[in-house]
Amino acid sequence: MWTGIVTRLDRLWSIADLRRAARARLPRPVWDYLEGGAESEISIAGNCAAFDAHRLVPRTLTGMSGTDMSTSLLGQRVAAPLMLSPTGMTRLFHAGKELAVARAAARAGLFYGLSTFATTSIEDAAVANAPKLFQLYMFRDRGLSEELLARCRGAGYHALCLTVDTTTSGNRLRDKHNGFTVPPRLGARTLLDFAMRPHWVSGLLADRDFRLVNVGARVPAGSTEAFLAYANREIDPAIGWRDVDWLRSRWDGPILLKGVLAVEDAVEAARRGVQGLVLSNHGGRQIDNTIAPVDSVRPIRQAVGADLTLVVDGGIRRGGDIVRALALGADACSIGRPYLYGLSAGGEAGVTRCIDLLLEELARTMQLCGTATIADLRARPPLHPTDRSPELQ
Repeated sequence: MWTGIVTRLDRLWSIADLRRAARARLPRPVWDYLEGGAESEISIAGNCAAFDAHRLVPRTLTGMSGTDMSTSLLGQRVAAPLMLSPTGMTRLFHAGKELAVARAAARAGLFYGLSTFATTSIEDAAVANAPKLFQLYMFRDRGLSEELLARCRGAGYHALCLTVDTTTSGNRLRDKHNGFTVPPRLGARTLLDFAMRPHWVSGLLADRDFRLVNVGARVPAGSTEAFLAYANREIDPAIGWRDVDWLRSRWDGPILLKGVLAVEDAVEAARRGVQGLVLSNHGGRQIDNTIAPVDSVRPIRQAVGADLTLVVDGGIRRGGDIVRALALGADACSIGRPYLYGLSAGGEAGVTRCIDLLLEELARTMQLCGTATIADLRARPPLHPTDRSPELQ
């Protein structure tokens, strides 16, 4: 398939359409890095499929004339309960990098998360006037962690998100089979595949800067192997609750833990005073055959009560998925692959198209379920009676 034709974003009507457009634009190794996960990739498929088990019950004759999707999240007023997740090495997918995503989020009035392993600096991403979250790994070198915290304070980030599910790298077989590198190598085996994707290649030739600028000279440039060696060496595998306490003592704003799925961990997080959890299995990229994040919402909400912010990360592909997650007890949802599909297909405009599609679907589903506001959705969840969580005491 020749992909030199410019993608018409206005003719893409779903995240599935954006996914197909992204697949046509990206060379195979880059696509597999985006789409792949750990081992048999059961977790990836399960994340999406889990939403289908929760059936909505539409309400009619409500007299509604429209919906209001706005809500408060981590002390910030946002246009909708949707967050754009931190994703590492975003330059792989488009020369616009993380800044294109941050700008699209700002324009939509949504939270944007920047990764420690981003290809855009903390300061540059902060230029986009969006509610901002920084995703932090706990490094053995606490001096580096302190440095990142100071930069986030200076750049006006509103919240921190500590990733807790990466004590070792996941077994991502697609990357191993492809001999994946950053930046990708144009070898004999992949030459034709790259040649059939001239837009991506032209972007690579125009800007070959894949540096992980937030960790600076500590990570050797141009080598995936060196990066993975650095991450395995420097990300602290012995991270524990004492490190959460350490972080709380050094950050005055909201702190979320990303990668929590167990009820026991959620209860301890609430006891330690964190403000929220991102319920996530790292997009299926760390350990395979886990519980889907959306299926952890109900038991965790019942265990921790109403005050802890719960964000579902993984498997969101429709606005109706957001409705179901909130009806089960979540406060918001977070997306990674969907906006990367949009970025790959059309840069910043593609990310905007992704956001617009999800928010249009969210508003439509709320309207048809008879829930005018996010507060209505939480108070009267439009789920089948056998699928409703008990009221919190």
